[in-house]
Amino acid sequence: MSKHPKLILWTVMLVSLLGTIGIALPYPVLAPYFIDYPANELTHFMGFHPKVLLGISLAIYPLGLLIGSIYIDALSDGFGRKKVLLITLCGSVVGYGLTAWAVYAESFVYFILARFLTGLCEGNISIARAIAAELHPAIDRTKALSMVYAATYTGWLLGPVIGGFLMVYGVAEVFLIAGLGMLLATILVLVLIAKDRAEDIDDMPLWQAIRQNNSLTLLKHVDIRPIFWFYFLYSMGLNAFYDFYPVWFVDYYQADGRIISLATVCLTVVMIIVSSTLVARIQAKFGEIKSILTGGLVLSVLLFIQPFGSYQQTFVIFAIIGGTIAMTNGMIPSYLSHYFGHLGQGKVMGLQTSTFCITNVIIATVGGFISILDSRWILLLGALLVFLSVLSLWRNRESQFQLMQQKQL
Repeated sequence: MSKHPKLILWTVMLVSLLGTIGIALPYPVLAPYFIDYPANELTHFMGFHPKVLLGISLAIYPLGLLIGSIYIDALSDGFGRKKVLLITLCGSVVGYGLTAWAVYAESFVYFILARFLTGLCEGNISIARAIAAELHPAIDRTKALSMVYAATYTGWLLGPVIGGFLMVYGVAEVFLIAGLGMLLATILVLVLIAKDRAEDIDDMPLWQAIRQNNSLTLLKHVDIRPIFWFYFLYSMGLNAFYDFYPVWFVDYYQADGRIISLATVCLTVVMIIVSSTLVARIQAKFGEIKSILTGGLVLSVLLFIQPFGSYQQTFVIFAIIGGTIAMTNGMIPSYLSHYFGHLGQGKVMGLQTSTFCITNVIIATVGGFISILDSRWILLLGALLVFLSVLSLWRNRESQFQLMQQKQL
């Protein structure tokens, strides 16, 4: 896989970009659709409050992503990255098509099932990170991962912007365009990424491979648990912000998809700049643990003050939040890959993704009810959770420093 490392890296970045655009397109669409659009059978299913249905809709996609990421990335260690990636990308295309059909049919049940299927297949997003990490030493691991993250952030930038402006043509159409993006990603993988060598589980029955090769088996290793618990709390807080700042915008500023998209631009432009230019330098100078602790602490403060700023200040704060998220997020996969990659890069990246997803499911479900009372509360809860994650890692910092010293020896 490493004969042409730069070509592979650019291909993985392009696939990550297109895939993330597909994932991010609906984000500025769902909050206005459930809260501000005229009532229909989907947004007022069985008389439930639209915000509760929105919370379920936000939770069901990462639930599928969680299940997919536990197994898909680990299975790619054995069955081959390209094979697993192609199958799941095709599934994503189908999932977006079914989601659009559910919107046309105004069926909440089919909408939820289609979003679950899409999330299940898009549990493949960590395969790109595993491919990038495996380019080391031809391309520095932290540099490769930060470039993939920069492409991912670009997708988070373009996706909501495209989704917000395309919403005038219809909600279902946004999902159809997302599906086209995933179809293009599928073609790129088919044409540009060479078939990789599978390991020794090709002859193993599928269900046995699934049982024995999943990301959660990594938690048997004591050394990985401190960073896992940090990331669990950190991503819980981060998802509270990601999922509910659109609701806060609608509640407090009566924002539409375009305004939410503009806020997302402020967030993600700085993410892209920091990830592509600064993360590797910061890692080389300060190391992952110190950078993670500093970034997490600053982020918790920013998330706390964000709901109380003025309309104009919000966009500035969003930009600073984006830079802090990019720095912290860039360190976590680099740390996991460097110190635990020997356990299987697919498993390690899958553990990160599955942790992010399970926290998204939890916070989206709980946050839907909390946001009925006041959407600021869920944002403040996010700030508290990020702060607790920093405390958790601070308490275990010595064991992590020892692990780093042992690896260097």
